[in-house]
Amino acid sequence: MRVWVDLTNSPHVLVLRPLVEALREDGAEVAITARDFAQTVELCERFGLDCEVIGRHRGARLGAKAVGLADRSWALRRFAKGRRFDLAVGHGSNDVTVAARSLGVPATTMFDYEWATVQHTLNCRLGQAVVVPDAIPPQRLDRYGARGKLQRYPGLKEEYYLADFEPDPAVLGELGVDPERPLAVVRTPPSVSLYHRFENDVFAQVLTRLREHAQVVVLPRVAAQRAELEEAGGFLLPDRAIDAQSLMSYADLVVSAGGTMNREAVALGTPVFTTFEGRLGAVDERLIAEGRLRRLQSAEEVVLERRPAAVAERVRRDPRDLLAMVLAPLR
Repeated sequence: MRVWVDLTNSPHVLVLRPLVEALREDGAEVAITARDFAQTVELCERFGLDCEVIGRHRGARLGAKAVGLADRSWALRRFAKGRRFDLAVGHGSNDVTVAARSLGVPATTMFDYEWATVQHTLNCRLGQAVVVPDAIPPQRLDRYGARGKLQRYPGLKEEYYLADFEPDPAVLGELGVDPERPLAVVRTPPSVSLYHRFENDVFAQVLTRLREHAQVVVLPRVAAQRAELEEAGGFLLPDRAIDAQSLMSYADLVVSAGGTMNREAVALGTPVFTTFEGRLGAVDERLIAEGRLRRLQSAEEVVLERRPAAVAERVRRDPRDLLAMVLAPLR
């Protein structure tokens, strides 16, 4: 079996890494392509995933995204032509779905946030399987063309790809973190994403508040965010892809305006606030209802308390259960 995996953003490396490993353990040939965006390529290197780097992010504007989709899909088609792939897999990658369809290769798309309308309309209609958490009501996906294609899994995707994870304290030394002082980990807003078009004043206020009371490690998404934080001063800013999961395991608090890091913190048992201002997805709605994720309305709500050293109870799920759903088009 020949499987093609495309990675377009940093979290996709984490999600698909255990599936790639399982496929290879079963004797499959797996080829990986990656877009040069955020820490995607760095994370591939960190996890030992050899990849062909194809294309880059073209910016947040719809027109730029359309050009990027056309250019990269064509480049991926050239990469895959003649390789006789049995299946193409992406986590929200329009590029691989379009390229695979043009070559007659079955495709599986995965995602866990249902309101990225343009992305899902393409992927769900062109793909043969749509793998999503069971928190998302199927009727929310009907308009994308997902009916009859859904493969729904329990829990969080993070509980699958973190199943074999154990925290490594080395990351604290790498960043110069004092283990005796409170630690907050912050992920900046996804300012280049179409579904998040808001100026997040609450987020800026939270950064200022945390800086006064704790060591604050900030993980910026793009260079412009890093430059702004460096100018402000007082934050720890990693200069390369780091073991963010271990960092969060030792943190007293996580604050993120995005999605994946919030859910990683939940899966690791770390208190977490979201400052996301877009439309909440069903996964976060469920986590908030269960009290596992808290939504910030004002910076004053942030309370930083030291956590006990004991590791919290974690839910660990078998990545092979996800793999079986990903391989659905081949059944």
